[in-house]
Amino acid sequence: MRFQARLLVALAATALCTSVSAQYPNKPVRLIVPFPAGGAAELGARIFATPLGQALGQPVIVETKPGGDGVIAADAVMKSAPDGYTLFYATNTAFNWVLATRKNPPYDPVADFTPVSRIGYFGFFLFTHPSVPASSVAELLAYARANPGKLNYGTGNSTSQLMTAQLKMLEKLDMVQVPYKGDAPLTIDLLGGRVHMAFATPGSALAQVKEGKLRALAAMFPSRSPLLPDVPSAAEAGLGKVSITPWGAIFGPAKMPKEVVDRLARELAVVLKRPEVRENLGKIAFEPRSSTPEELTAFLKGQIEDWRRTAREVGIKPE
Repeated sequence: MRFQARLLVALAATALCTSVSAQYPNKPVRLIVPFPAGGAAELGARIFATPLGQALGQPVIVETKPGGDGVIAADAVMKSAPDGYTLFYATNTAFNWVLATRKNPPYDPVADFTPVSRIGYFGFFLFTHPSVPASSVAELLAYARANPGKLNYGTGNSTSQLMTAQLKMLEKLDMVQVPYKGDAPLTIDLLGGRVHMAFATPGSALAQVKEGKLRALAAMFPSRSPLLPDVPSAAEAGLGKVSITPWGAIFGPAKMPKEVVDRLARELAVVLKRPEVRENLGKIAFEPRSSTPEELTAFLKGQIEDWRRTAREVGIKPE
């Protein structure tokens, strides 16, 4: 009798899980992005959200919640119901930078969220305003050394902050940081000459480079980017030691049903292989690369340690 009772309970649980999976989703899904509209994260999210919604049979609505190094968006997702209807397009800013720079982080990315799938990797360039008398990285470094404290640099996310911190440490530079909530507002000020230089995602800056309104001195990739093939790679430009991984991935609140997570991960894997999705992501220098939830967990843990180590190396202390 006891065996029969246990069997009935197990069958009932299986039926319930199957029902949850079969019914999901029956309403729109929110995808929270921690950066302003117009930046690489928001633009990329819109590229894969539309076909993901088509695959799920319900629209995936992109919603931006910028500020606080991604904490505002992360907190909103963390406190949402774990039903798969509120997802977080997490990046290294919210899940690596915050842990590396705060003594008391407001959450634990591993314990307080459910991993779904990696989306891929962001591409960065080193941009300068034409008013800076430098047409190469070597000339830029020479000018910065000759003019300590006179150059300022914009940072729109944690990657740009840590990349520039590495550059300043390696080259012993004295430059002034100007922080922004994302690359979109940063690019506006860079174009206007209020910011002299920045490591940033391409976005609208590519068109400005081609028109001569901005300069791109290095592509922070292992090889040259097809978006700007005349721009040297990081290694070619002498920036090979400035190296961290800027990534994006989908998470939900803790304790999401496994069937819902697996459904989302499967659909994302298919969506990210679609030629038009890959082509459009490539236009913003984003490399799509999906994962299983388990692979994402291992990746996240490794990235947390990498970012903490790099922050220590460049002298950034948690506050």
